[in-house]
This record gives sequence, structure tokens and C-alpha cells, in this order.
Amino acid sequence: MPSASSAVSDSGRSVPPSLWRNADFRRLWVGQTASQLGEHTSLVVLPLFAVLTFDASAGELGVLRAVGQAPVLLLSLFVGAWVDGRRTRTTMVLTDAGRALVLGAAAAAGLSGRLGLPALLALAFAAGALSVFFDVAYQVSLVRLVERDQLVRGNSALEGSRSAAQIGGPAVGGALVSLLSAPVAAASNALFFALSCVSIRRMRRAEPIPERPEHAPRVWRRIREGLRFVAGDAALRAVCVASAAFQFSFAAVMTVYLLFLPRELHLSGTVVGLALAAAGPGALLGSLLAARLPGRFGYGVVLVSAAALGDGVFLCVPALHASSALTVPALLAVGFVFGLGGQLVNVAVMAVRQAVTPDRMQGRAAATITFVGMGVTPLGSLLGGVLAQEWGLRTGLLMTAAGMLLSPAVMALSPLARLGRHLPASHDAPGGVDGPQDPTRV
Repeated sequence: MPSASSAVSDSGRSVPPSLWRNADFRRLWVGQTASQLGEHTSLVVLPLFAVLTFDASAGELGVLRAVGQAPVLLLSLFVGAWVDGRRTRTTMVLTDAGRALVLGAAAAAGLSGRLGLPALLALAFAAGALSVFFDVAYQVSLVRLVERDQLVRGNSALEGSRSAAQIGGPAVGGALVSLLSAPVAAASNALFFALSCVSIRRMRRAEPIPERPEHAPRVWRRIREGLRFVAGDAALRAVCVASAAFQFSFAAVMTVYLLFLPRELHLSGTVVGLALAAAGPGALLGSLLAARLPGRFGYGVVLVSAAALGDGVFLCVPALHASSALTVPALLAVGFVFGLGGQLVNVAVMAVRQAVTPDRMQGRAAATITFVGMGVTPLGSLLGGVLAQEWGLRTGLLMTAAGMLLSPAVMALSPLARLGRHLPASHDAPGGVDGPQDPTRV
């Protein structure tokens, strides 16, 4: 299994030396890696804590996941409008400090025996809300740090850090919950977020912010401008619909999957963590390939084929049985292929979105797409819980996995499938709200 340090060298080979000589980019990379490690650990710790400690039902697990995902629906649009006029470094530092404090408090409550299911719900919501701020801010931060022709490689490097987190986070989370305790797992998450704060806080460049008119429009007006801009671009509309289809189905899949592995296949928490972590090596390879494949085959070909491969592989899981010696290797292979395809899609889509969006609209465009795509995940999680409870884990998993093929189908029928080997040009945002557009990079 590759280490985090190897991810640095491997990712470094795919990124021009000029990008890695940027000290602030390196600090962003380190902070992003630590933050993603904390997030991916917690994504396993909280559901497994509920399943293994509270014997949570399928419906309760669906509610827990939905509560953690609800802030995306409730806050994304406001966060996008807010981040566009703020320094992203400050936002990332404060949000990761907040996540460290929240998880530290959870660890203390767990050690004192006061951490129950209601507290887990509150923890999941708080961590989810802070994650919305961080995720929008780091995407905008990259655009303000690097040149346009470095966006794909910059995203590839940052997604490589997320891959390293996917390798270590689920395995660490599953092992800690299984071998030690949920409070120890929560405390480890707090340390990851604290490290992210330290690294990002050391960024020294005076971050340029797009100028705002003297009488800035109200937040609702700025939100409407972001919605209008994304809705007016055919490629971004397709990204929204495909993202919503994927996130809805994937949320349903994961709700059933986290029950299917320990209860139907009788796997321990450690093995569940390893099965989830298998997406990490695949995603790491995908982040490296994403810096090369679009330029060779075209963005459209890469997007559609990678989505079909990564999403379709989950259809193999319902056929697995606990008694088979191939079960665990098959789960690892499924995770690897899913991570590979998903990462290719993530990097390519993010680069397309950043390329077509003017600098002063980056936060709102990112938040609008997040709102549309991730906003449906609570409903998907609830549906997964209902299907598992009413139809059984195996049938529920088959039905939700089939739904994941909607995303590549949407891409294949959209302008995304026709994208060539070069990123499309930036479009002007709708005029009249934020004033004239500045054609220079901020």
C-alpha cells in the first residue's frame, strides 16, 4: 500500500516544478491532506460507532448519514456567496479549528460515557457544516494561487492528497473503532484537523480578492447570480445533473453497504475499513492519470468512460457471499476500480468548472454545483435505509448500485461528452450585479 510520502513524490512527477516551488501551494497541499485524513477517518468512525456500539438499525444509520450531509443542502449557496468576498486561508483555518474542537469535545464526552446517538447526530451535523466551508474555500484558493494552465495539474495534486487520505483514513478509523474505542478515533481526527490549521495558517501570500462594488448586493441577489450563471452554461448544467444523480445513488449505496459488509458478509470493523480504504490507491492512480489522459483522449471520453467504469463496478458486490474466499479480494478490487474512475471524473470536472468560471464567480459556482449535487445526499441516505429495511440488504444494494449508472448516462448525453483535449474558455458572468468583469487573474 503506498504511503502518504510516496503520494508526494508520485504527484510531484505529474506537476510542473514551478507549481511545487510555490511554497503556499505546498502548504495548501499539506493542509488539504491532513484535513482529508480527518474527514475520511470520521466518515467511517461515526457510522461504525453507531452500528457496532449502539446496534443502529438501517433506518437510524440512514438518519445519521442524512444529518451529516444536510448542511450541504442548507448552507452551500450561502457559503459560496460568502467565500467569494473573503480570504480563503482564514476560512480554512477557522473551519478546521472548529472541526478539531468539535471532535475533541466528542472524544471527551465518549471517555466520560456521555456520548450517545443524539450526541453523534449533533457531531455529524456540526462537522458537516464546517466541511461545507472548507470544501468551497479550498477550491477557490487553488484558483487564486495558480495560473489557469496549471489548474488540471494543481487539482491532480490536491486530489492526490485526497487519495492518500482515502488510503489511510478508513483503515485507521475502522481499526481504531474495532480495536480501541470511538473516543480515541475522534481524538485522532481532531489531531488531523489541528495539523491542517498549522500548515494552512503558514501561507504567506497576500491573497487577492475580486473587487466588489461600493454598494455590495444582498446575499440573496449574489446567490441568484451564481444560480443563473451555472444554469446558463450547458456544460455546468450537465455537471449539476450528473453530480446529483451520482451523489443521490452513492449516498443510498453507502448506507446499505455499511450494513451489508458487517451483517451480511460478517466482516469485522477493521476489514470494513480496509475495504473502504481500497478506493484510496485507485484514487491515487486516478489523480496521476488525470493529469495526462484528458490531454491525450479528450475530456469528454475520459469523463464518460471513467464514470461508467467506476460507478458500474458496484453491481458486482451483491453477488458476494461470506463463505467465499474471494469475497475480501473482490471488495478490495471493487474499491480500487471505484476510486480510479471516480478520481478521474473529479479532477476533470473540477478543472472544467474552474476553467469556464470567471474568478469573481468561483465560490458561487462551486457552491451551486455542490448544492445541487450534494444537496440530494440526505434523501439518498434515507432511501438506502428504507430499501435495506423493506427489501433486504442484498436486494437494496443491487437496486441502489444500479442507480449509480444514471450519472455516466447523463454525461454521455450532454455537452460534456463532446469536450476535446483542451479546457474550454472562461465565460462572462451575468452583468449588472457585481459590476463589469475584470479579465485579469486576481
